[in-house]
Amino acid sequence: MLIAAMELRHLRYFIAVAREENVSRAALGLHVSQPALSRQIRDLEDELGFPLLERSAKSVRLTEAGATFAAEAIAVLQRVDAAVAAARTVATSGQGELHVGYAPSPTVRFLSPTLRAFQALAPNVRVLLHDLSTQEMLAGLRTETLQLAFLVRPRRAMLRGLRFEQLVRDALCLAVPHKHPLARRKTVRLADAGREPLVTYSRKEYPEYHESLAELFAATKASPRIAEEHDGINSVISAVEAGGGVALLSESAACLAGPRIKFIPIRPAATQFIVGAAWSPKALLPAAEAFLQCARKITQSDLRPNRRLN
Repeated sequence: MLIAAMELRHLRYFIAVAREENVSRAALGLHVSQPALSRQIRDLEDELGFPLLERSAKSVRLTEAGATFAAEAIAVLQRVDAAVAAARTVATSGQGELHVGYAPSPTVRFLSPTLRAFQALAPNVRVLLHDLSTQEMLAGLRTETLQLAFLVRPRRAMLRGLRFEQLVRDALCLAVPHKHPLARRKTVRLADAGREPLVTYSRKEYPEYHESLAELFAATKASPRIAEEHDGINSVISAVEAGGGVALLSESAACLAGPRIKFIPIRPAATQFIVGAAWSPKALLPAAEAFLQCARKITQSDLRPNRRLN
């Protein structure tokens, strides 16, 4: 189906109704009348030839076909938004540079495909990636030496004057050497991990990591036994491999470690790492906005029938 300008509006209206699961609330948010919105959705269903919504007196829900269409519609709209932002960048500045900070471990699964998607949209914009600590990234956003940063969510106080958007959640695992006694287990309890010497990130450069550790171990009424602190994921992996201790890391870190060490899921599931994008609302350039749109598309969750859209 070819999408004309009016049909793009149909998609936006449909997604708004699906998110709210209520036509009246969606109409209020879109600043259109409820009858007009209902008519637009009906027109879309007529053109497609199948129902997108199951309607009741007080709410609507996605049909199975509607959930599939919603996922594709969101991807189309995000692609359009990213294309507009990228085109604006080229039109206003021609060639340019975009400086993006990132934490290697939490972003390993989505940063590369995001970069490829952005380069396809804006080949004239050169993206420079900077592997930095949380503190360095936040400082870079405030001084505008960075236009965008991808990191584990910092404390609210650390984000003062900046914005943060969650993109993914990453499960917590225990990383151990292959010859460690715990390596034979399929899962491990946090209390068992707490009895082991821990290899961690530097407290000075990654304060949010140590705050997460304190919160985790508070439930076990124990304090983590920190044996070593390191300034980056590669150093942590090397220290664990050498037998310096075990480490509590995000599941994504396994992509960087490969077969060098073993990652064991924590059970019951512990608090997950929230990973997202941060930026200064005063300095979000069109190129950075387009890059963020690409990241949203790469990390978006699959939609299922009758699942609310967030």
